[in-house]
Amino acid sequence: MSNGLHFRPTRAEISMAALRHNAKVARQHAPNCLLLGVIKADGYGHGVNEVARAINGSVDAFGVAFIDEGFKLRDAGFLQPIVLLEGCFSEAELPVCAHYGFQPVVHCHAQLDAILNTRLVKPIPVWVKIDSGMHRLGFNVDEVEQVIAELEASPQVASITLMTHFANADLSEHPLNEAQRDRFIELCARTSPTKSLSSANTAALLSSKLDLGIEPHHWQRTGIMLYGVNPTQERTSEPLQAAMRLVAPIMAVRDIAAGEAVGYGSRWVAERPSRIATVAIGYADGYPRHAPDGTPVWLNEQRASLAGMVSMDMITIDVTDVEQVEVGDEVELWGPNLHVCEVADCVGSISYELLSRISPRVPRHYK
Repeated sequence: MSNGLHFRPTRAEISMAALRHNAKVARQHAPNCLLLGVIKADGYGHGVNEVARAINGSVDAFGVAFIDEGFKLRDAGFLQPIVLLEGCFSEAELPVCAHYGFQPVVHCHAQLDAILNTRLVKPIPVWVKIDSGMHRLGFNVDEVEQVIAELEASPQVASITLMTHFANADLSEHPLNEAQRDRFIELCARTSPTKSLSSANTAALLSSKLDLGIEPHHWQRTGIMLYGVNPTQERTSEPLQAAMRLVAPIMAVRDIAAGEAVGYGSRWVAERPSRIATVAIGYADGYPRHAPDGTPVWLNEQRASLAGMVSMDMITIDVTDVEQVEVGDEVELWGPNLHVCEVADCVGSISYELLSRISPRVPRHYK
């Protein structure tokens, strides 16, 4: 019996102080507004309950993807409003929403009909999603007025928040941003001028290019920012801090001659006599299998680089130019010394994916 012990030193260190700091910065960008902390996907891989605990008091509600994620927060004792960003998948979930205080997003007619036809012990707040141009979820602009009228007439509905989602908020000059903003603001002004609105995700919240017409009763959503990532090129009021430090130990060191190859497929070939370190992390841990040779890591206050194909449980790195490398030395795959965005760029991905895909077999250590 392990009794919860973890003997392999590979781990994800999570900084509670960084989470609190980043939530504070998010609040500075949404003064006098309501702030929704998005902690879906197990807090973007950081641990949903611990993230909620860290940002509690800095946000006014939590956002999760679906009802099962909301249960984890309620089971842990959190009483704050919880928004289900994908809404409900069946009518059976609506009485559960009423009981547990979940606020579902309504983005299609099936969800609308379920709310109108299901008898609840008490009315629930709902969030109506409007498709302003992303074309993923939401009601078409020309049907929103009727949807709102039906919900307003329903005794099942306690309140309505109108929301939309920008497709290109991280690209401040993209022409669709203004088109989506104008479409959403015009529609809200015409149909629901006094209702709460929610249009800004992290990128929109940080953008100086988007004038969203924010009022104190409006909701702003912050997700990736909480974990230390700025998806835009704009500066925050204070620098964000990396909340996750992914580390793994060196398990072997060997010298190879020029011309020798390393790893599956013999992809990496030494151009000079080289020293190779094997590190205890692989794609089963969530490290991306498609990472190319040269992807950076941090070791002994220096950069080293991936050399060879990522295996299920191990990677190999070229440490020829790093002094005094020994078995047991810890390698930072990303964290305060090596930003996750740089690694994501190298592997052709995004920080969201790398953070949220860290496997459950990698223990989280909270600091």
